[in-house]
Amino acid sequence: MKPLTPNRPYLLRAYYDWLMDNQLTPHVVVDAFVEGTQVPQQYVKDGQIVLNIAAGAVGNLQISNEFVEFNARFGGVPQQVILPMASIVAIYARENGAGTVFDIEDAYLVDDEVDSSLSVVETNDKAPEPTDEPPKRRSHLTVVK
Repeated sequence: MKPLTPNRPYLLRAYYDWLMDNQLTPHVVVDAFVEGTQVPQQYVKDGQIVLNIAAGAVGNLQISNEFVEFNARFGGVPQQVILPMASIVAIYARENGAGTVFDIEDAYLVDDEVDSSLSVVETNDKAPEPTDEPPKRRSHLTVVK
């Protein structure tokens, strides 16, 4: 008998649709250290990041059997986010917590073998040099209606 495919992508799409149909805001909990995960590292806490994947918060959302991909802004900076299915820990509604935590599936366990379909891309992004200038002050102007 042929082994079953993982059910996580199917459950993720079903929960996403259910939450959106009920006017709730779907959030996913992501393990940021899974190989192939592309998220803004400055927002990762304790190895995880929570992302709002509602249609109004992201662009070009695609949930395939292998990845969740979308474009989003973090601190005003547009970024492409790539989440392998193995990195998705849970999906839930921000408003009431409705959702699920996914079971560990054999298909997503890390082997010692290297997957040739994924590769690591090295970047030469360097942090800006610190300057001796004092931080900019907040504007003293206020909005009057």
